[in-house]
Amino acid sequence: MRRYFIAGNWKMNLNRAASVELAAGLVSIVGDISQLDVAICPPAVYLEAVAAELSESPVSLGSQNMHAESSGAFTGELAGPMLADIGCRFVILGHSERRHLMGEDDGQVNKKLHAALLHGLSPIVCVGETLADRQAGRTADVIRAQFEGSLAGLDADQMTITTIAYEPVWAIGTGEVATPEQAQEVHADLRSLIENSYNQEVGSAVRIQYGGSVKPSNAAELLAQPDIDGALVGGAALDVESFNGIIQQVPG
Repeated sequence: MRRYFIAGNWKMNLNRAASVELAAGLVSIVGDISQLDVAICPPAVYLEAVAAELSESPVSLGSQNMHAESSGAFTGELAGPMLADIGCRFVILGHSERRHLMGEDDGQVNKKLHAALLHGLSPIVCVGETLADRQAGRTADVIRAQFEGSLAGLDADQMTITTIAYEPVWAIGTGEVATPEQAQEVHADLRSLIENSYNQEVGSAVRIQYGGSVKPSNAAELLAQPDIDGALVGGAALDVESFNGIIQQVPG
């Protein structure tokens, strides 16, 4: 049985005081989450401050990115051992904003994925199509290519502890959201890709999140879909009440 997983991606928002306040507020308001996993991914400069607020709480810490190398002359980058050292459990890789704004490709994402696993971090690997891809009927082909490129070379155990986040690019930060049926179709395709690449047991174990303007008002319908195992939340994760509202929609 897959555990639901709700993660908040704060992106490049908030200051130190607001980050600490948001983390503390979430810890104080979130109830029993023994039946699911919850993580928040603040800006890198506030990771350690937020980690202190999450100490001994059931909420996990995640990073929004990392470098593929464990150390070296990579100015401004963060290495996997550094993230593990300050208490990160998760790391987001291949978010569409990094793919489309920073030029990251599947090969770079794949290198980061293997580095994350090497250093004991649980990756959240993002895939998703643009509006032009969807309108041209290329969604399945794009998702397959990103899956095969970004997640290449994993053994069954590594695949099982990797989360995939389906984030249609056209629904991120736009207020648009894939219908539950659209989201479920892609999630089911992803699960079939995993099963065909490994086996049914692995396919049944991997968690696939949906991301793209998730909020309390649409979370229940999305999370009710059989292959949607959680959400990677953007804007709604910047408010305690809205993020907790999504958590509360997780099926019991």
